[in-house]
Amino acid sequence: MNGGVDWALSEEVVDLTRGPSGLGFNIVGGTDQKYVANDSGIYVSRIKEDGAAALDGRLQEGDKILAINDRDLKNLLHKDAVELFRNAGYNVSLKVQHRLQPQNGAAGHRGDGEPGGIPLAVILVPVLAIAVAAVWAFLRYRQRM
Repeated sequence: MNGGVDWALSEEVVDLTRGPSGLGFNIVGGTDQKYVANDSGIYVSRIKEDGAAALDGRLQEGDKILAINDRDLKNLLHKDAVELFRNAGYNVSLKVQHRLQPQNGAAGHRGDGEPGGIPLAVILVPVLAIAVAAVWAFLRYRQRM
């Protein structure tokens, strides 16, 4: 999931109120179903449209859920984590770890399925320098004729 890129991490507490479709997101992970290599954490796999999480807007797909109602989610089987979410009550407090894309990180692949691309300046500066040099050479050539 990290694609070799060093991601900045931030933590946030997200309080949700259970709606008609529950909390409005799906989870993956656990000690028996690792979503990320060498990490048995619980991750958000999908945000349901118009669900509590989508309406709140802070929880994102790929976020790691560290705790639910102050209960640490480390070293749990997937089914045990699901049971904690089902029995969490009407008002639920999630401690969440977000991945933030590095601002000055390496170009190329971002690691989340989308290409990072090459910064525009890396392409434009040399192209403009060559264009200026070509115009200068052309004008010098015309003056000598």
